[in-house]
Amino acid sequence: MLLLVWLLTGVFLVFVGLSVHVFKWYFLISGYNTMPQDQKANVDIASVARLIGFWGYVNGGVCIVLGIMSAFGVDPTAGLIPALILFGVSTTYLLIRAQRYGFNTKSRRGGRVRSGRIHQYGSIGATIVALIVVGLMMLYFIQHTKITIDDDGIVIHGLYGGTYSWETIASADLVEELPRLTRRTNGAAIGSRLRGHFRTAEGDSIKLFVDRNQPPFIHLIGDNQIIYFNLKTPDDTRQAFDAIFERLQP
Repeated sequence: MLLLVWLLTGVFLVFVGLSVHVFKWYFLISGYNTMPQDQKANVDIASVARLIGFWGYVNGGVCIVLGIMSAFGVDPTAGLIPALILFGVSTTYLLIRAQRYGFNTKSRRGGRVRSGRIHQYGSIGATIVALIVVGLMMLYFIQHTKITIDDDGIVIHGLYGGTYSWETIASADLVEELPRLTRRTNGAAIGSRLRGHFRTAEGDSIKLFVDRNQPPFIHLIGDNQIIYFNLKTPDDTRQAFDAIFERLQP
């Protein structure tokens, strides 16, 4: 599934680049397609199209490479952060550089279009902020699960986590496989990292804090909840399970 997502995204971005750069479908360029004809004459649209084309080729190529990595069993999240950085930097460069190819500095009545410039740079700023927020969220979700085991219970840190007291845990075991999942109800799935609420093929609602490429997994049942989690390495997970198992002994 992840292979298909990366490849489709890559092909789409390359197609966008080809559409405006090679096929000259300038009507796809937002802003330019709604300009009056006299303002279009003042835009170096060929340079803008070339800029968008290279942006699409580079970012699309990166997505395709990540898809190929996924097909060969390489965890694509390893290249996710560099890809996001490249996308953010290249998009910011595209938005700023494209302003140089527009020469509509006056309104149709001869006045300065200062408000238009403010709107343009405001849009650039909003786009940059959005890219940073999305990048930080994805970076957060691919972090390894962190837990604390103490006299009160188990604390799973971060979003969707919580404190699970020893009294509410009915059982704990170490498993090598996760149940088959049918959908994500409230959470995130980035590469092999799953965090949040999911539903299984058997209809059970479960919470996951796992890297599914790093078995085993600790399986907790209790207080009407089913939870699976693992830590950074298999050894860390086994050591945590031993500590939990010892605490649950009568």
